[in-house]
Amino acid sequence: MAATVEFLFDFGSPNAYLSWKALGPILARTGAKVEVRPVLLGGLFKLTNNRSPMEAFGEVKGKLAYENLETKRFVARHGLAAFQMNPHFPVNTLLIMRGLVAARRAGVTEAYMEAVLAAMWEQGRKMDDPAVVAEVLSAAGLDAQGLLEATQDPAVKAELMAATEAAAARGAFGIPTFFVGEEMFFGKDRLGQVEEALSA
Repeated sequence: MAATVEFLFDFGSPNAYLSWKALGPILARTGAKVEVRPVLLGGLFKLTNNRSPMEAFGEVKGKLAYENLETKRFVARHGLAAFQMNPHFPVNTLLIMRGLVAARRAGVTEAYMEAVLAAMWEQGRKMDDPAVVAEVLSAAGLDAQGLLEATQDPAVKAELMAATEAAAARGAFGIPTFFVGEEMFFGKDRLGQVEEALSA
């Protein structure tokens, strides 16, 4: 049976985009599968008393500049030239994360993720604007109206909330977080360790 990596994911994290793009070759090399687990990053921060790097390290001399340097290195190493910081960052991802839950229920997870990730981290779209989201989903051939309506379904809202609470209960405190079995790995820079765990 193929190994599986669980990917705790929120569109609002640029490192989630970078990890998703870098994960494909790892899955190809290991024969593993990925299970995307939608987790609302803002909710996870509240549950764990965590803060975004900009808040947590904004006063630390040189820290954010170094983080930007590491991002440039990661982008170059993995050939992710399409990546650009979203000019609207930080974006409230509640709508598109509920949309991801709805997309999973509709069986269109990958198409939804590719469309929304490209809009967020390649095209610089304002993805907390429902009209923009509808345009992006329609352009990708997805049922924009159906997916957006589903974001208001109490069951979809409850599923995202429960998944976020479950992530915190497992020890997650940020995005991207990966689990191979019960082993947790945090951050895009742990993908090498994720690959080792999948290969073991």
